[in-house]
Amino acid sequence: MRKLFLLFVFLITIADAEAQELPLKKEPVFQAGEVLSYKLKYGFITAAEATIKVMNSDLKFDDNETYKLVVDAKTSGTFDIFYKIRDHYDSYIDKTKLTPYFYQEDVKEASYTRKDKARFTQETKKVVSNKGTFTAPTNQTFDLVSAYYFARSLDISRLKIGEKFKLNYFLGDGIHQLEIKYVGKEVVKSKLGNIRCLKFSPSIEPGRIFRKDSALYLWITDDGNRVPVKAQVEIIVGAVTMEIKSADGLKYPLAKEK
Repeated sequence: MRKLFLLFVFLITIADAEAQELPLKKEPVFQAGEVLSYKLKYGFITAAEATIKVMNSDLKFDDNETYKLVVDAKTSGTFDIFYKIRDHYDSYIDKTKLTPYFYQEDVKEASYTRKDKARFTQETKKVVSNKGTFTAPTNQTFDLVSAYYFARSLDISRLKIGEKFKLNYFLGDGIHQLEIKYVGKEVVKSKLGNIRCLKFSPSIEPGRIFRKDSALYLWITDDGNRVPVKAQVEIIVGAVTMEIKSADGLKYPLAKEK
């Protein structure tokens, strides 16, 4: 369950496209004060919850103003008794370029704890963390939180069904890559109503949790906000689903089906 929990929290942050191949919109699709909350369900049981928010920040990096992005995730109900998770993530991003300057995480999962920090220098393609110094393949490298907000502000108006993208991100011990395929459009029933969505399929590898034919799907609002509404994956026994609970402080109206 720990790996599944982290997978879906990560999906909340990475969203929908590759940073290097698609242009940004003129303005970010989010604003300070936005707060999104999600629940992670195993079958009909709520196993965990996560909240992500955007805040104005007084910190400047290289004399540039920043947003502070915050993610808090925790197990709930019976899962909280047997395997307690309390994870906290912060990312400081440039208000114009939306690329990260600084990232930190405080991970507490049962008896396991971890505190990592990373400083991004996009011009030199360097990421300096408490685990070492890493060279990125591009000058747009993200942590797992900033990747989501950058991807939401991409201009994806020309995406075609079946197109695939690769997202580069830094996590813990180095630079990693995730492939994402655009599937099409669907209407998703949610706590916020019936929402018109864009559907994506991030890549996964079969193993002890996933079946050989397991497919992972992610639904993003088909509007100016590009908010993740739902994610779902089949596992060896049953299925795990992430669903949105609430969305406050959005910049644009949601794409609700009339």
